[in-house]
Amino acid sequence: MDKAGLDPIDWPPAWPRVLDEDFGAPLPGEFRASPEDFRVEECLDFAPEGEGEHLWLWVEKRDLTTAMVARELSRCCEVSSRAVGYSGMKDRVAVTRQWFSVQLPGRESPSELVERLAVLGIRVLDQGRHPRKLKRGVHRANRFHLRVTGAAAEDPSLEARWARLCRDGVANYFGPQRFGPDGRNLVRARALLARGWRKRDDRDGMLLSATRSLLFNELLATRIRHGSWSTPLPGEVVMLDGTASQFGVETPDAELRQRAARLDLHPTGVLWGVGDSAAKGEARDFEAALPERYPGLCRGLEQAGVRLARRSLRLALADPRLERYAGPAGGEALLTFSLPRGAFATAVLRELIMHPGL
Repeated sequence: MDKAGLDPIDWPPAWPRVLDEDFGAPLPGEFRASPEDFRVEECLDFAPEGEGEHLWLWVEKRDLTTAMVARELSRCCEVSSRAVGYSGMKDRVAVTRQWFSVQLPGRESPSELVERLAVLGIRVLDQGRHPRKLKRGVHRANRFHLRVTGAAAEDPSLEARWARLCRDGVANYFGPQRFGPDGRNLVRARALLARGWRKRDDRDGMLLSATRSLLFNELLATRIRHGSWSTPLPGEVVMLDGTASQFGVETPDAELRQRAARLDLHPTGVLWGVGDSAAKGEARDFEAALPERYPGLCRGLEQAGVRLARRSLRLALADPRLERYAGPAGGEALLTFSLPRGAFATAVLRELIMHPGL
């Protein structure tokens, strides 16, 4: 701890990349020169039923946060912010498509709503009625279309790097946007937890989330250095790919290791909070190091009442594709892939390009 009794937070972090050992550090590259270079589409497993008191809107936004769109819907429809629902938070500097819901019991859609939103850069692509509000975290995945430029896009080893990620998976780091510019969310979180977390100081839980994300990334970085980020350890809790289903493993056998190699299942790490970790043995030893290094952050999360959870240490890229082509300023690459909700495309990009924002 520092002189003020606060846990040390080193920024920028030196979290290791998986591919560096075999390929070296990636070359410099750009990935978001304009919002059109970063396209995201939310994937739901269901659609509006066609009737109900909630108006669902499938929208495309450009250079806007999800919260900004929610506020505009609240204003245009003359409802409270609580009447607006969405599943996931999407990047601002991007072109993204996602569903929103607005509770309008006994009311028709406001006249000229589509036109009013279009003026703000929000295109309504589809709409329908549904009996229920759209809840957070109900989408299954996000589909990404990312344009990469610069030396990294022209690197002859790009295909080999990409193939390795497709074969072995990607380290499931929380992205830098979770921590704010220069890690400022963590500085605020550390101070808040030191004096005692109160909801009025962190209404949407952003600072609690940033703290848990830091601790998870530190755990994942340690497992990468140890060489066990993708291999179940004795006492591991593993998660089935594409689901939240988990089970403990006392001693990994050959079949389980083969399933891990096929990306059927992944080791998990703790999202710190109140509760007892299901991990045991060697896997639990790695988790036990977190409160030793960050006693104030771990204790602060527990005192705030955050419940312990688990997150996969690894991601599998779904339907991945890499295309190269010549652009006006040199070689370009288009990366297309899907990730489960809660995963960050920046975790994929940091293995392929060197960029200060990663």
